[in-house]
Amino acid sequence: MGMLEKRRTAAVHRAPFWQRLLHQWDLQILVIPSILFILLFAYVPMYGIVMAFQEFRLGDFPGASQWVGLKQFAALMKDPNFGRVLRNTVVISLLKLAINFPIPIIFALFVNELRHERFKRISQTISYLPHFISWVVAARLMFDFFSSDGGAVNQVLVGLGLLDAPIPFFNRGEYYWALAVFTDVWKEMGWNSIIFIAAIASVDIQMYEAAEIDGASRVQKLWYITLAAIRPTIILLLIFTVGGLLNANFDQSMMLTNQMGNKLLQEYADIIDTYVYRVGISQARFSYAAAAGVFKAVINFALLMGANMLADRLGESALF
Repeated sequence: MGMLEKRRTAAVHRAPFWQRLLHQWDLQILVIPSILFILLFAYVPMYGIVMAFQEFRLGDFPGASQWVGLKQFAALMKDPNFGRVLRNTVVISLLKLAINFPIPIIFALFVNELRHERFKRISQTISYLPHFISWVVAARLMFDFFSSDGGAVNQVLVGLGLLDAPIPFFNRGEYYWALAVFTDVWKEMGWNSIIFIAAIASVDIQMYEAAEIDGASRVQKLWYITLAAIRPTIILLLIFTVGGLLNANFDQSMMLTNQMGNKLLQEYADIIDTYVYRVGISQARFSYAAAAGVFKAVINFALLMGANMLADRLGESALF
């Protein structure tokens, strides 16, 4: 019976593509919604790239707008505010890369080392919960938490003698970058650690047992077995993170600045995405907004390719 099944499987693999497609009709039906979703929300919007080279106006027939070449990109580069926007985007993204990327890995290692199963589950659950809170609610919590009028952070700092008087964090632009990093860690640390916890769970337990017999300490097992085993996962996620470096979290910036209504924070909080929304879309400069989006996409693509090439040259697990 086993041989017969193998022969049938081999015959299916040798069959023409359309015949195999019909043979797997039930599986293909399950995939169709995902394919339609990708086509509708990932490929159809790519028409917007054309708008970056046109002078698009509402009501224009698709593709029939006046062609202006690189005019929108030239205007973008000459905008005196774009340098500040690019600076904020790069700095916030680099800070998140340097701080927010390793923290979920450290947290996953910490959870793995816990021996009390109930405490372990509770810790994981609590860390996941902020991810499911929208940035609208999260921003409101942060306003109360960092308030200079009874906020928990100021009360603790003043109580410990670290401050003489409360600091109005959301009225001082120089504190925004730190707030952006902290709030992102609080909200996404647990969620981002899931994939690392899963990778650690797949490590062969016999490797730990063999290391223990050889006299390895807990730190040595952590370094030489756990981290070594999940290194390919870390490298792949790092490549993806670098490839999205200029995505500095639109929702976070909008909500923490009251939709850019807080002029005291705008100098440090205005990023490419909020700039596109504020200048490009709100002012109906659609082609200008498309040019800014294309600029960001090209830089992200270049960073992705560079990170992948570097990983490949170092002998790590590259994407391709």
